[in-house]
Amino acid sequence: MAVEVKSLNEECGVFGIWNDKNAAQLTYFGLHALQHRGQEGAGIVTLQKDGRMKRQRGLGLLADVFKDPESIDKLDGHSAIGHVRYGTSGSRGIENIQPLVFHYVDKDFAMAHNGNLTNAVTLRKKLEDDGAYFQSNSDTEVLMHLIKRQEQPTFEKQLIDALQVIQGGFAYLILTKKCLYAALDPNGFRPMVIGQMKNGVYVVASETCALDAIGARFVRDVLPGELIKIDDNGYEVLHFTKKTQLSICSMEFIYFARPDSSIYGVNVYQARQRMGMQVAKENSLDVDIVVGVPNSALPAATGVAQVLGVPDEMGLIKNQYSARTFIQPTQSLREKGVKMKLAALEAVVKGKRVCLVDDSIVRGTTSKYIINLLKEAGATEVHVLIASPPLKFPCFYGIDIEKTQELMAANMTVGQMRHQIGADSLHFLSLEGLVDAVGLKQDAPNEGLCVAYFNGDYPTPLYDYEEKYEAPKTLEDHKLSAVKGERNA
Repeated sequence: MAVEVKSLNEECGVFGIWNDKNAAQLTYFGLHALQHRGQEGAGIVTLQKDGRMKRQRGLGLLADVFKDPESIDKLDGHSAIGHVRYGTSGSRGIENIQPLVFHYVDKDFAMAHNGNLTNAVTLRKKLEDDGAYFQSNSDTEVLMHLIKRQEQPTFEKQLIDALQVIQGGFAYLILTKKCLYAALDPNGFRPMVIGQMKNGVYVVASETCALDAIGARFVRDVLPGELIKIDDNGYEVLHFTKKTQLSICSMEFIYFARPDSSIYGVNVYQARQRMGMQVAKENSLDVDIVVGVPNSALPAATGVAQVLGVPDEMGLIKNQYSARTFIQPTQSLREKGVKMKLAALEAVVKGKRVCLVDDSIVRGTTSKYIINLLKEAGATEVHVLIASPPLKFPCFYGIDIEKTQELMAANMTVGQMRHQIGADSLHFLSLEGLVDAVGLKQDAPNEGLCVAYFNGDYPTPLYDYEEKYEAPKTLEDHKLSAVKGERNA
């Protein structure tokens, strides 16, 4: 899903490696596999023999930042961390492109972060009042200032204490002279995995697809509340808290993660295929063909076609070389971006009753345009199946939707949505159907999924976002419909 027609965005992806002579090159390949998690900027930091850090970062895609063939070779060093970013916290400037590097008298540290801290504003104000100086306006930097203010004899103990202060969704990589740390928040909102190269070297990445890209075997998922320490002796599992409850972001399975990745043993492609099968079972349609919206909805479309017993056709063609829609700052530019990306295949859809399958509806801009595109190409009917429940509640853990007014389903009934986008019918996957289709089967609410976007049941307090949070117009109705699954227009 390198170029999606969508108005959702994951915050970023991280990759780290300890003690390999080709650390920078391997980090580049790992980040390339994670490019879908952020296209705003990228950076790599390597650890030098003297303990100092060397960094290159910039705005744009990874290939743009490292377009000079010699740029990777200049990043000598045996260990490295890297980052691809699209920020939900902080402005889009070079100062916020990670990894961040911190220079002290006796040592250097580097840090990369995936997620969003829900108490960052409060913490930053306290730190600034205490004399802290910030080099960026990203919430990532808050952790390092907290570390340096902990009254503990070692960096590791300072880090453990500091991790107990921050709240929200976070997956941190921290590179020091002696080791590489990986830390995951107590709910595990974002995925993070450990892999091992054939030469014994350990790596950490946001998704398993990055391990595959460098030929590393999967070792284990980083679990909520864990602090993984990787050094010359291997890896050690520490804990900064035992108060944990798995609540991994359900949008990782629905949209964000690459289909060839696996999260807690569940393959993303197969989970999406099961979502399609389930929404088709819940909503039987009389149609001629199934058409999936490229690219992340294609697995769901195959599942829908299997259940409905009709052909799964490529009725939409995508321009793979256009920029992502959500990066555009205005609605008019988003609409123009969509028009640059998709074309309907008239030879396939003309005279057909089409079942259009997508993974979600955010603002409705894309859905309206695609339905019109199909009807202009000759489709007699367009029935829409969405392989997830209606998105009605904002996210505060690392997705760039923090306002209820941005969400179509938060402000309209399913019938109103159907009319607005011009569909002949509109149906969503039920919440129970989503949980069953993903199939995490963890001993936790919703089998370990965070489904707050659908039912408003947030796994943690919202802290700094509590006052900003605006519930949908009819909160109880929305909660009820999310649980039962509104299926008909």
